Amino acid sequence: MIHILIADDDAHIRELLRHYLQEEGYIIFEATDGVEASSCLAKHQIHLAVVDIMMPNKDGYQLCEEIRKYYDFPIILLTAKDQLKDKEKGFSLGTDDYVTKPFEPKELLFRIKALLRRFQMVNADTIKINETVIDRKSYEVHCNGSLLLLPMKEFELLSQLASYPDRIFTREELIVLIWGSDYHGDDRTVDVHIKRLRERFSKRTDDFSIKTVRGIGYKLEAAER
Repeated sequence: MIHILIADDDAHIRELLRHYLQEEGYIIFEATDGVEASSCLAKHQIHLAVVDIMMPNKDGYQLCEEIRKYYDFPIILLTAKDQLKDKEKGFSLGTDDYVTKPFEPKELLFRIKALLRRFQMVNADTIKINETVIDRKSYEVHCNGSLLLLPMKEFELLSQLASYPDRIFTREELIVLIWGSDYHGDDRTVDVHIKRLRERFSKRTDDFSIKTVRGIGYKLEAAER
């Protein structure tokens, strides 16, 4: 069974989400603030968290940062804020999606299901995007009938983006994930590697594209078939 944590100080929001998610067969854990959420995380296995930003004691940003440091599951930030700077901060701390209140519960449910599917891809040995296959064991990419052997950093960058289609990664986040937290070079190295990946695949396949999200970073989009 899938365990979902709802961390929100609004009882009506928790009740609404509980109703919809339990109908889908999910097991729900609730927290009224970030401190309660941290306690819940220590006691139960959680597969996805819906986290409100504006909570007392420990806010959603702090909770998101904690989850990314100690756990490995998707996060959806839930907030009344819709300004770009707030979204940028959320993505820089590692959230996987961002939903602005008021929201349609069914849309949030769709996003939850999509994230859970993507997360299963992360733990797989191979990542398939339409006809392109990324083999994480052999470090090979099979694309349009051809075998590609990418430089290691390009392969790791492609794998990271492909593991979470449509998720936005900041340059800073990609630096830490691919080059490590002790990397002291220019974060524009991400731009250089993205450019090389685009050049390698643009003439080979239209299975996917790597998009620039202005002011934030990059994301990989799979072509609809």
